[in-house]
Amino acid sequence: MELRDLPSVDALTARLLEDDVAPGLPRPMLAALARDAIDEARAELLAGRPARPLDEARSRMLRLAALRPTRVVNATGVLLHTNLGRAPLWPDAAAAAAEQAVGYGNLEFDLTTAARGNRGAYVTDLLTTLTGASGALVVNNNAGALFLALAALAGNGKVLVSRGELIEIGGSFRLPALMTASGVDLTEVGTTNRTRLTDYESALPTAHLVLKVHPSNYRIEGFSAEVGYRDLAALAAGHGVPFVADLGSGLIDSRTPWLDGPPPAWLAGEPAVRQTLETGAGVVLFSGDKLLGGPQAGIAVGDRELIAKMATHPIARALRVDGVTLAALALTLELYASGRGSEVPFWQRVSLPYDELAARHEGVLQASGSPGSVIAAASVPGAGSVPGELIPSPAIALDAPPERAWRQLVAGSPPVIGRRRDDALQIDLRSVAPTDDGIVVAALRSLF
Repeated sequence: MELRDLPSVDALTARLLEDDVAPGLPRPMLAALARDAIDEARAELLAGRPARPLDEARSRMLRLAALRPTRVVNATGVLLHTNLGRAPLWPDAAAAAAEQAVGYGNLEFDLTTAARGNRGAYVTDLLTTLTGASGALVVNNNAGALFLALAALAGNGKVLVSRGELIEIGGSFRLPALMTASGVDLTEVGTTNRTRLTDYESALPTAHLVLKVHPSNYRIEGFSAEVGYRDLAALAAGHGVPFVADLGSGLIDSRTPWLDGPPPAWLAGEPAVRQTLETGAGVVLFSGDKLLGGPQAGIAVGDRELIAKMATHPIARALRVDGVTLAALALTLELYASGRGSEVPFWQRVSLPYDELAARHEGVLQASGSPGSVIAAASVPGAGSVPGELIPSPAIALDAPPERAWRQLVAGSPPVIGRRRDDALQIDLRSVAPTDDGIVVAALRSLF
């Protein structure tokens, strides 16, 4: 190909539309990537190298199409997979969200007084009922809830936090950076592995707030010490400063009254919202899309006056949640309030008996005719919830080069995302809805 042979942007765009390799992409986006492909081809030709603008444009189009929001099948065994959207919604909650999305709703309209109402009033009533708090507030995510709590309750004052709780979570997101961005004077107490009550006591006379952050994605074992919620709450109250507990994972009640029998062993040691409030915490923060099993949201519950300060702070406007999210959250919370929390997809899947799952795995393996075997493995809650805990689960270990097989399943429609472990590609159905087993069967047939 010579420079004079390069196609025009319009001609290359028309060819891409004709090929229909990735249907649905808007023409202006195809024209932009066609222009970029032609520019790259021109540079290659000027450098004396061969150029294939059509192939390059097709490759760019496929990469662009892969970025479009699409449904995937999560066969990783990570039930709350942050990269894959965390908690799947209960179908009725998703339907309620869809109804709000395609029409209008009483988001800030009081149907009893026919006047303007408070956004999320019903959801806050549900939250106070479930947790025993006197106030509640919902914002867009838990990082936002923490940012708002610090700004509203500490201002530019000093906030005490254990050095061992200044964590970094997925995506290189560091909580200390978020905390200081709120304007507070972040004061570290203790050491990485050991923090005592006296460490807080020595710094409290000039403090405006005490913060405790539940570690995400890791745990400190061995020569370590931390101060419990009850002791910190009593210490903060004695000095007249708020105590904020950022639990993150959002276990509503450590007794798990929505499940049959005692709480699962893997939940041992996981702090719960209701019990943390009972220790005297002024405000408890947690996520809506982790162990709660609802939509992405940041939830604050606690003392009515402290919550009111957060709700009336100017930053609250920038973090407010929309009607679609509130609708899904309301339906999710109603399940817990009516004793039906076991119907939340997360709790459904995490509670599946091992033998029942093993039978599903055997059925999928046989139906697909794939070479492999069902092995003993483990699933995890995910999203930084209950770090280090494993849930015994079977898995299908495929007899195939794991990297190649993994990429082929990812390229499917819909993509099936497995996990590469122990030199094999594994398919863990604990994180797969039973109605999607047929999709997994079809994907495995295609693979082999």
